[in-house]
Amino acid sequence: MSASAHSWKGLPIGARAFIVLVIGAGMASLLQAAIYQSSRNIAEFICYLGIGVLASRLRVTLPGISGTLSVNFLFILIAVAELSYSEALILGAISMLAQSLYPNRPGAIQLTFNVCAGSLSTALAYLVYHQRLVNQLIGSHPLVLCLAASTYFIVNAGSIAVVISASEGKALRRILMDCYFWSFPYYLVGAGIAGAIGWFNHKFNWETSLLFVPAMYLIYRSYRLYLSKLEDQKLHVEEIADLHLRTIEALALAIEAKDQTTHDHLQRVRIYAIEVAKELGMKGRDLEALHAAALLHDIGKLAVPEHIIAKPGRLTPEEFEKMKIHTVVGAEILERVRFPYPVVPIVRAHHEKWDGSGYPYGLKGAEIPIGARILSAVDYLDALASDRQYRRAMPLEEVMKRLSAESGKAFDPQVVEVLKRRYRALENLALAESAKEGNLALPATPTITRGPAPDAGFENASVPDSTGREATFLSSIAAARQEAQSLFELSQDLGASLSLGETLSVFSVKLKPMVPYDAIAIYILRDDILMPEYVNGDNYRLFASLRIPLGDGLSGWVAQNKKPIVNGNPSVEPGYLNDPDKFSTLRSALALPLEGVSGVIGVLALYRSEKDAFTSDHLRILLAVSGKMALAIENALKYQQAESSATTDYLTGLPNARSLFLQLDRELARCKRDNTSLTIMVCDMNGFKKINDRFGHLEGNRVLRLFAQALKDSCREYDYVARMGGDEFVVIAPGLAADAAVKKAEQLRPLARQAGFDVCGEDILSLSVGLAVSPVDGNDAEQLLTQADRRMYVEKQKQPTQKDQRLHTRMKCRITIELHPQTGDGPIFGNMIDISLGGCYVETAAILPPGSNLKLVFSMDGSDRGLSAEGTVARIHPGSGVAVQFKEMSRESREKMYRILEFVQNSTAVYNERYLQNLFKR
Repeated sequence: MSASAHSWKGLPIGARAFIVLVIGAGMASLLQAAIYQSSRNIAEFICYLGIGVLASRLRVTLPGISGTLSVNFLFILIAVAELSYSEALILGAISMLAQSLYPNRPGAIQLTFNVCAGSLSTALAYLVYHQRLVNQLIGSHPLVLCLAASTYFIVNAGSIAVVISASEGKALRRILMDCYFWSFPYYLVGAGIAGAIGWFNHKFNWETSLLFVPAMYLIYRSYRLYLSKLEDQKLHVEEIADLHLRTIEALALAIEAKDQTTHDHLQRVRIYAIEVAKELGMKGRDLEALHAAALLHDIGKLAVPEHIIAKPGRLTPEEFEKMKIHTVVGAEILERVRFPYPVVPIVRAHHEKWDGSGYPYGLKGAEIPIGARILSAVDYLDALASDRQYRRAMPLEEVMKRLSAESGKAFDPQVVEVLKRRYRALENLALAESAKEGNLALPATPTITRGPAPDAGFENASVPDSTGREATFLSSIAAARQEAQSLFELSQDLGASLSLGETLSVFSVKLKPMVPYDAIAIYILRDDILMPEYVNGDNYRLFASLRIPLGDGLSGWVAQNKKPIVNGNPSVEPGYLNDPDKFSTLRSALALPLEGVSGVIGVLALYRSEKDAFTSDHLRILLAVSGKMALAIENALKYQQAESSATTDYLTGLPNARSLFLQLDRELARCKRDNTSLTIMVCDMNGFKKINDRFGHLEGNRVLRLFAQALKDSCREYDYVARMGGDEFVVIAPGLAADAAVKKAEQLRPLARQAGFDVCGEDILSLSVGLAVSPVDGNDAEQLLTQADRRMYVEKQKQPTQKDQRLHTRMKCRITIELHPQTGDGPIFGNMIDISLGGCYVETAAILPPGSNLKLVFSMDGSDRGLSAEGTVARIHPGSGVAVQFKEMSRESREKMYRILEFVQNSTAVYNERYLQNLFKR
């Protein structure tokens, strides 16, 4: 019984009754054999029984067939011909038992059925072979043996097929033909071999027939080897075919990636299309063609710019015209592949509609290839049921309602009917498959007259059709790629600068290769007047002088109505040709509005000397970038406004550098008028960077705010205090004499020191002040600030840097020190190579665990045993050294550390000097 049969409780009554019948008949045969036991030669029986059991384990898998054939049937036929009835039944039952138990162990019912069916088959074959009437009618011993073999096959295979048919509801004839009939010829061959062995037994003796066993095993092994080679070749061919199919699928996926499409989309379209085609009776080459077309039907999108494919909204008429060429381009590409089945007609016609309103040729009804009709409906279903850039996926039920509404209009009613009936099963199949997987001349801008509108409808715009020149489909693809790359670079460059002039200049340069022009003008709308913000090209001065009221002329009409104009007349611009003696070489204009967040902000106008020089493709490109361009201009204008109005430093609340220069110019002008002096003090904090490095930028900002407030409070009411930038501040003190300014500078220095101490708890900050007096040091802002800044840096150089080094920087050195671990071990000697207030690094071979406490003694000659510090091992480099972090220090400990740093510096200087002297003596 087949391993796929159902359990006993799940079997129908008819199947159970038949199983009981077969088991009963088999048991009766075995009982009869047991009652009437006989043996012609017990040794011969035992020998054949052993060989039969061993042969039960020998199976042959035939090429192209899923079933297997056991060799034991040959010895059952030998037993039928040469042994007694009881011996033949016992051999048949035991061989069938061994065959059923290897390689898998079936259930009790299945095992019993198989043994009884084998016994019944052996008994009937034995009766046929030894029936006198049959022998008399046929008269040929070999033919009778073939009839017995046929009887064995029919009873054994038929009983199992009946059970499968009854339990699974399949046709008995279909099961016999598909699963068992292939093995019938081998039974006839086995009958011939059994007859030959029987002849040898009668001619010589039964032992002679054993010589056939090694020969049969050798044939079996050779045949297995031959079959394995055939299977390897078959697998190789299948792998190559699968590789080809996956290559097509990978290519299709790469192409569909332009449309943000995933592998799930390809799987769904392929599975739906193939299953619908099978339902409609397609087979062979037509089915293979549909399989490839389902994967490659959108290959022509290589010739469509990516910004059209990925547009998050409805297409304009110009964009749809460009999109329609993908059917023709795809067919031209695939013609070069020369598929052995008709893929090209399906790809070319997969956007044709049942009523003839599709494209590219307007085919209708049965004129459209059946594969294209299937692919059209399936692609429509998948498009609506998948997420797109401009909408979310629809529920499958809603998609089927829309598909049904288009039956007889856009789609073949037969195809729609199949999809309505099977769409749920097909969707489950597609999901399961996805889970399992985890040329000829073509216009560069082809015009296709069929196809009035895309299914999603048009964007609200109306412009003339485009014209173009002839090129190959390869150049169409290259042009699309170049266009996409140029648009991408242009979009990147538009957001790279906030300078309006720079933005417009870059835009004009990048735009010209895509949309050629002789002159360009970008007008900005200010108080209902279009002002030329950027002009370049022919008639530059004329366009730069225009002031166009909203609604007047070509550009004014575009701004007011928010609609583009293609190939308009440039001479209608107000003030363009007021002088009748002037003559313009510009004959055509393309103008479109620039709409920002707050509405129309300007107009982009391009001009050419040829008449009707601009095409709808040019307009399409400009429409693609106009939104980004308008946003860039709007941001640049806002930046200009913010820049012009920004006068206050955001951090300190003091006037910023721009405001400082404006105020300084005003004060200098007043001093010149009044013949009075003006003092400028430039202040710079010393050590502010180290505050940021040690305490963080937030603490540094606190220091700046504290000092700025203290500086403002210490100055006179009419003094002007500003932050130049960073840690530099400027004080403008009108009428302050030079000697009073020096005293004032001395008063300012403690303010910086106090601000640093209040935030950091250390005397970490100092102030350098540079003075300049007008008119002695200069009469303009730049001269005074330069002089004050120079004097400030001179004073900064005079500031003692030793303390800064001790406080904040690591000092390089090389002196020997003692390390005393807290564990009480003897002193460890090491070479200290750098030190700071926070810690030091000591070269030593000693192993000190991180986190252990120790004491460092810096003076080893006994002159000053007080030069020591407590620390903790921060990290260790075994065999190299240790990094030590000093413990938190009080004010007294800090003073002690200053002495240690001074000692280390002096000792290092002495050792360096001694080393140089010894070096020179050599």
